[in-house]
Amino acid sequence: MARTLRSQAHPVTNGTMNSYSGLLIVNADDWGREPRTTSRILDCALRGAVSSVSAMVFMEDSERAAAMARESGIDAGLHLNFTTPFSAPNCSARLRERQHRLAAYLLRHSYARGVFHPGLVRSFEYVVAAQRDEFCRLYGAEPERLDGHHHMHLCANVLLGGLLPPGTLVRRHFSYEAREKATRNRLFRHFTDVMLARRHRVVDFFFSLPPLEPNRLQRIFSLATKHSVEVETHPASVEEYKFLTSKEIFRLTASVQLALPPALPTRKTSILQ
Repeated sequence: MARTLRSQAHPVTNGTMNSYSGLLIVNADDWGREPRTTSRILDCALRGAVSSVSAMVFMEDSERAAAMARESGIDAGLHLNFTTPFSAPNCSARLRERQHRLAAYLLRHSYARGVFHPGLVRSFEYVVAAQRDEFCRLYGAEPERLDGHHHMHLCANVLLGGLLPPGTLVRRHFSYEAREKATRNRLFRHFTDVMLARRHRVVDFFFSLPPLEPNRLQRIFSLATKHSVEVETHPASVEEYKFLTSKEIFRLTASVQLALPPALPTRKTSILQ
């Protein structure tokens, strides 16, 4: 029988941890995007290979995914989506049009998300509010954590517009790894990290699951012995799904604590990277 990651969680009292010595969050993105993706994530969650999911709303499989999450006790946060067209039949034409307008801007060039667009303020407000309301309808509560499809929740219009509820757990930028070239915009990264730390809870380190090199993953998971670490995974990928349904992830995480995101301390974690 697969080891359940949830059994490794720190004890929680009133939303805060009694002791805090580091933890690891393995989060699966795109829950509810379409049936195949949802089913693969569900398989990983039931095996105990992921500790939480990021749910998309107004998508083809959003309704079914929400029902399964509530029935199975799967922890779900909101995966804000500005760039992939909504595919649910209950999505209004107005919402589709507003999202299309945002996608056209954000995908136009690589620096678009770092530039505040005053002409799109109302559209961003509308699309974020609609997704938060839909999450509430599907899951019966406001999301305790938020992240974004293609990481667009970190765009200037969302952060400067204060569209993410204060005090919630919000995904930060990827942490740099050893020998990685700093090719990303350092000024934008620093600005968003400061904004997040002032208003939200953030983990100390954030990485993607691939590349699936054992030495790399061991280094990442080892950080979780002393720090809070989130690892993003996409089980829709054949490679990632095979890894998550093997015994390797349990071998690599045997010495670290794994916890659900709401168990993170309420203090605002300092940005280390």
